[in-house]
Amino acid sequence: MSTKKIIMIEDNPANRMVFKDLLELEGFEVTSLEKAEDALPMAKELNPDLILMDIQLPGMDGLTATKILREDPNTQAIPIVALTSYAMPGDRERALVAGCTGYITKPIRVDSFRDEVKRCAGVKEEDSNKEAECSQSPSEDQKQEALEEEGVT
Repeated sequence: MSTKKIIMIEDNPANRMVFKDLLELEGFEVTSLEKAEDALPMAKELNPDLILMDIQLPGMDGLTATKILREDPNTQAIPIVALTSYAMPGDRERALVAGCTGYITKPIRVDSFRDEVKRCAGVKEEDSNKEAECSQSPSEDQKQEALEEEGVT
């Protein structure tokens, strides 16, 4: 198996260090960035297997960056997982509507963080030859369903 590449955008230095260490222990090649603006050209250059995107960032926020990445044919198929301290009703749905394919809240639970990242990066499950699946971009029906589940319109 080739090394899976992840771009992680996180403005908190302590979080960035912890997340990067966890991911590297799992065998991922991690490029960590502080600003969403830096992720846009880096995603085109590296073509990562996954982008972990903090939502609340200085300058451009993560949801705006996600929308831009989804509009670009060169980056629209890359799975993007929101990594955020936002955990209020409707926050997950707003991330999905913006184009995120997953949603991880901080503080993280190490096991679920690792599992979600592996799933969305397409890491093969140990007990089978089948690759885990994480859709690249939610469909319009999935977005609407998520909004209706939370009572958000």
